Amino acid sequence: MPDRQDEVLIERGTARPAPVTVAVPAKGHASAGHALSQAWYDTVEFLFKPLDVERWFWLSFICLFLGGGAASAAFSWSFGSLPGNVGLERILGPLHDYVSEHLWLITLAVTLGLGFGLALLYLRALLRFVLVDALVGRAVRLRMAWTETRPLGRSYFWWLLGTLLLVGASLTSGALAAIPYLRTLISAGTRSLLFWVILTGLLLIDILVGLLLAVVVILTDDLVVPLMYAEGLALLPAWKRLWQSLRAEVGGFAAYVLLRFAVGIAVGAGALFFLFPILIGLFSGAIMTGVLVLLGVRLLGLTWAWNPLTTSLALAAFLLLIGAILIVLSVVGMPGQLLIQNFGIRFMSARAPALKALLHSQSQAAVQFGNPGNTLRE
Repeated sequence: MPDRQDEVLIERGTARPAPVTVAVPAKGHASAGHALSQAWYDTVEFLFKPLDVERWFWLSFICLFLGGGAASAAFSWSFGSLPGNVGLERILGPLHDYVSEHLWLITLAVTLGLGFGLALLYLRALLRFVLVDALVGRAVRLRMAWTETRPLGRSYFWWLLGTLLLVGASLTSGALAAIPYLRTLISAGTRSLLFWVILTGLLLIDILVGLLLAVVVILTDDLVVPLMYAEGLALLPAWKRLWQSLRAEVGGFAAYVLLRFAVGIAVGAGALFFLFPILIGLFSGAIMTGVLVLLGVRLLGLTWAWNPLTTSLALAAFLLLIGAILIVLSVVGMPGQLLIQNFGIRFMSARAPALKALLHSQSQAAVQFGNPGNTLRE
């Protein structure tokens, strides 16, 4: 292992002692395929042996804030298509016009939007460690894990926020620098080869930077976070440790990245297979409920009109439907997220003795207390 004298350690509280490197019999660096088979076994054991409804609930709640994959795509699709299905333009249109006429409301909406985005980013960072704690410890300890791993989560949050701001500012600056020149060419009525080269270059740079950022965030979630959790490292020292391992084993990490994307695609396809009919059923039920309400109003000799009362009722029904969609997405997408995170933990444990020691100690504890369903395959 590399020297740790120059690395920054973060304590995680007194409820769980600081990690100690324990000598575990080494079996060599496990391949990506072997790590995936271990992750599959661990995930099935954790979720179904025994089947614990309370555990499923809390894991689904955690994964709801982690986002990504088919669940986020399905939510974006459902949220985007919902207004056209239930006629919410009639509700949101006047509200949008009213807000756009008042500067203080625009400022308030932008501030609330930024605050909401930062809150989601913060929850995503901290709950990633809570998920790793649940998978390593074979138990969901939401409150204790949140308290113990909060400094680590904050380290991840600040890094993620800074990275997103830096990338966004860089891309925006490049676009602002190129747009005036492109606009000049358009105004002059000329579309030279240089115009198309610049335009294509901007699009390719955006795509490549987006893909690179996605790979970096995925590697951080899958590999760096378990390393931070096991060794109490801040994010940058943990990334340094991962980079050293990557340079020493380029082929193994390349195989992991390729297999990780293949697993992500398979998990997304499987989740969408279950989500599509469920979401169609929810939307159909919402439309039928709306039709029945309108028919009931007409049978009573009344006419539906948009006023504060009916608008409040429609918004309440809309929020209820969104809540049902979120519950479905989190429950269906949760097993896939656990498999992917377990895949990263298993792959990294073969290269991080502290993480392997934690897994080994939890497996031994499960056997000692007579709970074979929580054992981990070595």
